[in-house]
Amino acid sequence: MSMLTPQGLKGKQYRITGNSYPRLGRPPRRSRKVLAAIGVLLALSLVAVGGVQLYDVFRGRHASAQACPVPGASGKPLAAPASDGAAAGASPAPGATSTAVPQPQAVTVNVFNATDKSGLAARTAEELKKRGFTVGQVGNAPAALDKKVPGTVQVISGPAGLGAATLLGSQVASATRTADARTDGTVDFVIGDSFAALLDPTQAAAALAEATKPSPTPSPQPGSC
Repeated sequence: MSMLTPQGLKGKQYRITGNSYPRLGRPPRRSRKVLAAIGVLLALSLVAVGGVQLYDVFRGRHASAQACPVPGASGKPLAAPASDGAAAGASPAPGATSTAVPQPQAVTVNVFNATDKSGLAARTAEELKKRGFTVGQVGNAPAALDKKVPGTVQVISGPAGLGAATLLGSQVASATRTADARTDGTVDFVIGDSFAALLDPTQAAAALAEATKPSPTPSPQPGSC
């Protein structure tokens, strides 16, 4: 009996029956199964992370569009209401800075003639008075300005008369504005060589509207406020 003969056959012939033969290949290694399982887990993790990132991107865009504050949404006023004195056109306190445009009745204007045209200051002062301005001094310009104003008018004021200077500057074309150290709200209206006449009231109102028009606010970029 051959040593390869299974025990109990005692020399009997061994026949393989059936249509298939057993496959005598290497058994699958366990490490391959482990690596395949790890690969599947990594692929699922990448898919999950990508989905979360896309969700965050779209959710972040929506949140940024809704996060911009709405003016006045907090319930607080956008600006302090004007006091009764300001509404009535009261003059600012001495030494204070005022850029608010007052009513003509609240503005004291000194009219000076820096040209060699006689009577120009008096005639101009009368026109300003008809428009509601309070006229102060009228006469020839001081020596520092006499014959030294080449334009139409030089409007001079201190910090308290900035708004009044804007109002007076709109009464004439191409006025030049200058600031000095005076502490009251008076304004000097110094007539220059190029002056011919005041603008008519309609033109003056349009010039004032243009001078006080707020600067346009740039549109926010997408995703920003």
